[in-house]
Amino acid sequence: MATQKTRVAIVGAGPGGYPAAFLAAHHGMDVTLIDKEANPGGVCLYRGCIPSKALLHIAKLLNEAAHADALGIEFGKPKIDLEKLRAWKDSVIAKLTGGLGMMRNLHKVKQVQGTARFESSGRLIVAGESGPDQAVEFDYAIVATGSRPVQIPALSIDSPKVMDSTTALELADIPKSLLVIGGGYIGLELGSVYQALGSKVTVVEMTPGILPGADRDLADVLHQQLAGRFENILLETRVLEMKAQRTGIKVRMAELDGELPARTFSKVLVSVGRRPNSENLGLENTEVEVNERGFIEVDQQRRTSDAHIFAIGDVAGEPMLAHKATHEARVAIETIADKASAFEPACIPAVVFTDPEVAWCGVTENEAFTKNMKIRVSSFPWAASGRAVTLGRTEGLTKLIIDPRTERLLGVGIIGPGAGDLIAEGALAIEMGALAADLKLTIHPHPTLSETIMEAAELFYGHSPHYRSKE
Repeated sequence: MATQKTRVAIVGAGPGGYPAAFLAAHHGMDVTLIDKEANPGGVCLYRGCIPSKALLHIAKLLNEAAHADALGIEFGKPKIDLEKLRAWKDSVIAKLTGGLGMMRNLHKVKQVQGTARFESSGRLIVAGESGPDQAVEFDYAIVATGSRPVQIPALSIDSPKVMDSTTALELADIPKSLLVIGGGYIGLELGSVYQALGSKVTVVEMTPGILPGADRDLADVLHQQLAGRFENILLETRVLEMKAQRTGIKVRMAELDGELPARTFSKVLVSVGRRPNSENLGLENTEVEVNERGFIEVDQQRRTSDAHIFAIGDVAGEPMLAHKATHEARVAIETIADKASAFEPACIPAVVFTDPEVAWCGVTENEAFTKNMKIRVSSFPWAASGRAVTLGRTEGLTKLIIDPRTERLLGVGIIGPGAGDLIAEGALAIEMGALAADLKLTIHPHPTLSETIMEAAELFYGHSPHYRSKE
């Protein structure tokens, strides 16, 4: 068996793994990147973040065209070329993965294509995708193996009509009807894509509201918008049984007060969360510890209980977000480079790329209530935003969560078009320890949606030129 030695071996080439590899090379380290794919990118780029956002862009275009008649423009019914649409999505993936392949070569990062397993705390065995196995001996290793969709045994039936978040992105066809099991961000995003393309979408969620992790004032706005597009949103409802039939999937569901009449859907999308990829890595041959939920235990430097092995990204704990993994990559590599570094962000922004988008960072109202924190919430409705009115999108809301004693910004929540881009200002403000006054006194360009952050801060002090609080 061929053996190569390296300073840093990185298992997984997603948004945690490839940034770690490139940064390690920048620091002059010898790096070996191990992944099943020929080019870096990981699940996020190949089967997650990027293809889903490409399809959500198409969904947004279709929704805007459908509502343009209210502005005096009528496009007519769109013609959807599914094969061309899939080709465009695949071209986006190819362009980005190809670009990362070029970056890998520029950084002189060695890549081994295959599946890695730890033989010891200093040696990996890589089963090649098309060639012989080889060994990689390392001084340090970083596990960045990501996560995969959760499978519920009771809902797992062998049928191409039952999809998970990966197969749903393949767009094999546009089903006449689609049941989405799970009202979290993945289910709502993919449900929005299929609805825009022509499917009649029903969402079923066990909890009292969609987006269980988001504050209700934000989630309720999204619910109201999606309720006008989806066929149905069933809350506090669970799926009892699914059976494959010739015409689709027969589904039995129950609400709190009893079972609903069985329905048959053309296809079903099961989207009930993700679980870390920590199995079958040979971690039992190391000193790495894995908790009961399958996450690898790490410290502030992302070091595991094995001094030679680090873990970053989804496999190292929630939130399972690409940008969190990228930040952890920097911490791990800087630690290996003997630089003082720690993973201690003041906030990690989250974005739901539905239409409208939902974004938040820092302390949420739900969290503040749970922790019995004293807060003040200052909200600015987009109905009072000149830019939102020009867009015909006044359903939005920007809110600030503020410490009433120090006036320090603790959290930000936004719903509306472009919320995912707007939330970065809130994240920076929280990281810098900004006060509400800092946001109030920062001149924002007019007319823009970013002004809603400034005006929410002005309302904290009792006055905005465009809105009078009911308080």
